[in-house]
Amino acid sequence: MIVTYNWLKEFVDFESAPQELCDRLTMAGLEVDALVAIGADLDAVIVARLDGVEQHPNADRLTVCQVNTGTEVVQVVCGATNHKTGDLIALAQPGAVLPGDFKIKKSKIRGEASFGMLCSEKELALAEESAGIMILPSHLALGTPVFTALGLKDFQIELDLTPNRPDCLSVVGVAREVAAFSAKQLNVPAPQITECVDGIAQQAIVEIENPEGCPRYAARMIKGVKIGPSPDWLVRRLETVGMRSINNVVDVTNYVMLELGHPLHAFDFSDLAGGKIVVKSAQEGEKFVTLDGAEHTLTSADLMICDGDRSVAMAGVMGGLDSEVKDDTDTILLEAAYFKPTMIRRSSKKHGLHTEASHRFERGADIDMVPVSLNRAASLIAELADGEVLAGIIDNYPQQLTPVSLELSVAKVHRLLAINIDYSAIKAMLESIGLQVKAGSCADSLQVDIPSFRPDLEREVDLIEEVARLYGYDQIPVSMPVGTVEGKMPPVRQVLQKNIRQAMVTAGFSEAMNYSFVAADSVQKIGIQVSDCRSSQVKVLNPLSEDQSVMRTSLVPSLLETVSHNLNYRSTDLNMFELRPVFLPQEDSDQCIEKLSLTAVMTGNREPEGWSQDVAALDFYDLKGVVEELLVKVNVDKVKFDSSITQPYLHPGKSCSLKLGKQVIGCLGEVHPEALNNYSIDQSVYLFELDIEAIIVAAGEFAKFKPLSRFPDVTRDSALLLDDEIAADQVMAVINGGKNKLIESATIFDLYTGKGVPVGKKSLAIRIKYRDLNKTLTESEVSKSHDKVIRTLCKQLGAEIR
Repeated sequence: MIVTYNWLKEFVDFESAPQELCDRLTMAGLEVDALVAIGADLDAVIVARLDGVEQHPNADRLTVCQVNTGTEVVQVVCGATNHKTGDLIALAQPGAVLPGDFKIKKSKIRGEASFGMLCSEKELALAEESAGIMILPSHLALGTPVFTALGLKDFQIELDLTPNRPDCLSVVGVAREVAAFSAKQLNVPAPQITECVDGIAQQAIVEIENPEGCPRYAARMIKGVKIGPSPDWLVRRLETVGMRSINNVVDVTNYVMLELGHPLHAFDFSDLAGGKIVVKSAQEGEKFVTLDGAEHTLTSADLMICDGDRSVAMAGVMGGLDSEVKDDTDTILLEAAYFKPTMIRRSSKKHGLHTEASHRFERGADIDMVPVSLNRAASLIAELADGEVLAGIIDNYPQQLTPVSLELSVAKVHRLLAINIDYSAIKAMLESIGLQVKAGSCADSLQVDIPSFRPDLEREVDLIEEVARLYGYDQIPVSMPVGTVEGKMPPVRQVLQKNIRQAMVTAGFSEAMNYSFVAADSVQKIGIQVSDCRSSQVKVLNPLSEDQSVMRTSLVPSLLETVSHNLNYRSTDLNMFELRPVFLPQEDSDQCIEKLSLTAVMTGNREPEGWSQDVAALDFYDLKGVVEELLVKVNVDKVKFDSSITQPYLHPGKSCSLKLGKQVIGCLGEVHPEALNNYSIDQSVYLFELDIEAIIVAAGEFAKFKPLSRFPDVTRDSALLLDDEIAADQVMAVINGGKNKLIESATIFDLYTGKGVPVGKKSLAIRIKYRDLNKTLTESEVSKSHDKVIRTLCKQLGAEIR
């Protein structure tokens, strides 16, 4: 919303300077986006008189003018043709800077000296177009700055209003706020109308078939109008606030809308069939052409203004092309109405028509302003277009809206705002913005009647906000809220997710983030059969594309797609993981189970190429090490690797499952060549997948401090001859399961088969570290413990000492 300083002055006699006014408006809740001085830098453009106008000797379309500034006569070459000797004109003197950063300087034009420029309205930013230079009124004093002489110096104030303040979408609405914080009177003169003998009731009919969409519709008629250009004051007033002048009648409707905030529309009465206005819903599929020449297809949700035969305007949005005011229009039917905001908003959005009228109607216009704005516009049209206003007014208001009345507790004002303000001060504040206030039901309350121009005031707290606003937000003491902070341990699920991410990043992985929507054939590409529950996918009702038509039941396809994409860009060494939910359908239910899953891939070389290390490709054991370290981080132990169970997208013989007791909680291994081929991947990829929901259940408590021993450790190495089918895990289970309190750790550090080892056998070298927390171990104590371990291995696994 744009208003001007001088326009506000017409309604309130305030004393604030422009910048102070803007500051106070902002503090009152009407944020000022910009303050622009009009004509402030154009004092070098002065009133001057043409003492002589002669043809340029070297150019047919130029004149040489002798210009009297009041102190001297200067020569100026001009290209316009609408001037003559004796005219007062606007002279831009050398050194002046016109709008658009156009600098005036002395020059020679076709051999003749020119000391300035004769300006048009366009060059002074007073109009969008000009036919010639600006001819000024003859009574102006020579040498006076043009903007001062014409009273054009002003300040443009641009407001950024919130949608709940439609009352301030007018100069009068903003002036009401200025009057309130300036403690001045708001002066809105009542329009004076001289009516002719003929009455409107015998000429026109107004019917409302949709009273819900249009609770009130009023009309006046003006006959004998002469359509033409608007007077200068009206053109400049409109252009100052960014609105283009069209003709005297249309300009009046726009002017009154800006002044009072209520949109109006002028119809050429001769184009209204049957002299009738009917407000009703549009027909389904009806075509309508608006003033901008665009055709729109209507529905029954669109509210239309119709005559006896057809639609002539889209209610509250834009008029129709066939009923607009034309140059030969003689009789005007002037409309002022109130439309339901939601209907106007819906039509405006649907048809892409955002107009000054729809902007106001969709936020809530003032229903009581209908006759006021109608009379104001009718009186101006009669004055500016030489028309006669027919007697009477058609005001179709079938069901009057019930005014809102709220009770305000003074004690509650004190409690919420923490300010000491008495009953009478609150009453005066609310009355200053046009609210009617009287005594409430108790001694400490006020009964406030809400005027129709404030639809945003619906509850008691809204009134308290008005008190705060008018009291001054900057005057309310600042107090910090008092509260207590209770420290709590975060949920285990949250902690585990954070720990898993940190562990994966620490291990050198990057997190991938893929869509939860995938193509329907994604599970088939990794070899999952129809009998597998993961082949049943939840369909997206309105997918963006076929590649995003179902919810994913596995993270594997998305990660392999990401690997393929990166390989296409020659990024061949990749470590990536994704920690996201998968969506598994439930039998006999429309709902699905959302389970958190972790999938990671490794491919390429173990280390970047360099002079100090050998190039070695990643293998299964790199992946297995990452899994083991991750399980340690989340305090999950006793997990076994079972090669008898695997997944269809993993290479048989190069993969295994992870089992916790009898439950399978994941898998790892090399990706099957067929799956790689489906994603155009031409190098080995290693992958693991973990059921995080199962890990959350199995995860141990948070790590606790364990005291360090002050005493040294002792290690013993032994080489064992075992059958090939004995897994390393079985060896570790026997060592760790012996309940030997002196064993601190055990590891397998060598595997050998070949010369010196019988066929069907293998040699495993184990290293066991012994330590006592309370003393230094003796040789005999270590030997006794180690011999016991070896005997147990020989007994349970058939091991032999090499």
